[in-house]
Amino acid sequence: TDLRPLDILSEAVPAGALARGVRVFQVQGVLGLQLSASRPRALGFPASRLFIHCDRFPEEFSIIVTLRALRRPAKRNEYIFTLMVEESPSVLLGLRYAPDKLHFLFWSQERSGGWQTRVTFPNVSLSDNRWHTLVLAVSGQSFSLTVDCSIPKDVVVETPFPASLSVRRASFYLGNRRRRKGVFTGLLRQLVLLPGADATPRICHAMNFKVATLSVPSVLQDVPVKPVSNEVLKYPYETDMKVTLGARPRCSKQEKARFWFNASQRGLYLCNGSTWVSMLEVQHRLDYVEEYQNLVTNSETMGIEVFTIPKVGLFAAMANRITPPGSAIYRWTDGKFVHYQNIPTYQAQSWKYFTIGKKIFLAVANFEQNERGQEFSVIYKWSRRKAKFVTYQRITTHSARDWEAFVIEGEAFLAVVNHREGNNHNIDSVIYRWNPRTGLFEINQTIPTSGAYDWEFFTIGPYSFLAVANTFNGTSTKIYSHIYIWLSGSFQLFQSILTFGAADWEVFHVGDRVFLAVANSHSYDSGMPAPSNFYAINSSIYELNITAQMFVKFQDLLTYSALDWEFFSVGDDSFLVVANSFNGFTFSVNSIIYRWQGYEGFVAAHHLPTVGCRDWEAFHTPEGSYLFYSSAKEPLSKVLKLKTT
Repeated sequence: TDLRPLDILSEAVPAGALARGVRVFQVQGVLGLQLSASRPRALGFPASRLFIHCDRFPEEFSIIVTLRALRRPAKRNEYIFTLMVEESPSVLLGLRYAPDKLHFLFWSQERSGGWQTRVTFPNVSLSDNRWHTLVLAVSGQSFSLTVDCSIPKDVVVETPFPASLSVRRASFYLGNRRRRKGVFTGLLRQLVLLPGADATPRICHAMNFKVATLSVPSVLQDVPVKPVSNEVLKYPYETDMKVTLGARPRCSKQEKARFWFNASQRGLYLCNGSTWVSMLEVQHRLDYVEEYQNLVTNSETMGIEVFTIPKVGLFAAMANRITPPGSAIYRWTDGKFVHYQNIPTYQAQSWKYFTIGKKIFLAVANFEQNERGQEFSVIYKWSRRKAKFVTYQRITTHSARDWEAFVIEGEAFLAVVNHREGNNHNIDSVIYRWNPRTGLFEINQTIPTSGAYDWEFFTIGPYSFLAVANTFNGTSTKIYSHIYIWLSGSFQLFQSILTFGAADWEVFHVGDRVFLAVANSHSYDSGMPAPSNFYAINSSIYELNITAQMFVKFQDLLTYSALDWEFFSVGDDSFLVVANSFNGFTFSVNSIIYRWQGYEGFVAAHHLPTVGCRDWEAFHTPEGSYLFYSSAKEPLSKVLKLKTT
């Protein structure tokens, strides 16, 4: 191979001949192609036009893609390109993406018995209406993805890319797999195959690496000049636009491809046949926070879980302390939370919403025994017929504080934090695995914990982690909390961090940087002199150091019996809000919103009066963005609206 870039996009869109339904659009000063979903076969060409002298796909290669993906519904997959044999529905090779991951597909007859292999890169966020350049480098069992010249995501799989993949009678298809389903709805600027080399060094020297180019079609290289007299533009772009002004109009198949300009929010939206998709909008900035709704609850609220049931609506489950009446679920109706369902709970601490396939679940962590002296936490399942949650599975727990649901390698897990058994705080917390045959959760692993409060699951590249917040070992709150990594079918200790009554872990990303924040609630040690204030202590933010392969302290923030962190974004700005619950004298203490200030770290931006604040949840509706806080000291929770400019 001579290492000549093979421009797949230029081959499909030759100079001077745009395929029917293909349009050129300019967004953020960059030209790209919008592909048609009505004629997927028209966006294909025989692979023999690229592989002139050999009908074998390269064994080692890079694929370079520059694209702008639209925000789309969750779980929807779209194909960037495929390579398919004409008489077969199978994909020989392809690239597709979901809202938060990228899949590379290939067919390996000799190693997989004729089955397709899928290499998945998690935590790849492309659907943000911005330009991104991807470099996928393939060599044997190693697959490396670089997004916008950031740190490469490396995956090693059991099945290597085939040494001899025949492309005889195969064709490339742009933005589809020869069907209308899964068609790419964004803009494509570059799609290049570079045989025999990692293209990253050739791409990442550019000043604007988000649109760095190796080769692009001639139609996208220059903005057409203004025509003279009656001359018609050879490649018209941003024309034939039907724009609606005013209030939010209907979006259906009849309005597909129409634009709506929202003057109040200064945004341009495109109808995709069912919903309005943001094409261009002003990035909002947080100005101030205002009180929006006072929600009187059944009793004091230990935790909130905000979630959306598809085609039903937005809900909030409140973990209420007193039984009866138990805990309440509220539904967002006409811009406010309205009572929807009561569920019997026993000093509930938290809720966790999760799905397995089409099944929808809600698990409650009960802290106390029921009327018959039994101590259970309960998993409820959403009944579509009854339109409410019904009891599904009871699990024995010990003063449960928290549930965490996650998926590893396609398998569903549910982890419970057991706080104490009697007066013994040093007990096992349990990780359950979903058994698809029985339809129940079964014990998979136990992990020793000390008065634990919280689990936090997260992934970094191909690795899965689970952090536990240990609070009290029976004599001291100055104890180690642990981070575990999934290896060989179980969680194994990865790192230990000294904490002080840790009540919560919160993982978040700022750009390509990964952070982990701990909420320290109080400092107590029976063998040490009492401090002047048990509750005024630092909570800490740790950052992942790739070189050291560990989290290192990034910043300390003074907090007052902090019980929760919540990360959220407004426009391009990142924020952390802390739940300060007690300052040693009163439960009426300000909780604080910190704004990310780059080199300065997180800086206090807004002070919010709260009473015994226990939990924060951020959520969004078409009308705006909100913060929801619960009080562990009064039967009143509050919804605050984020006012932006």
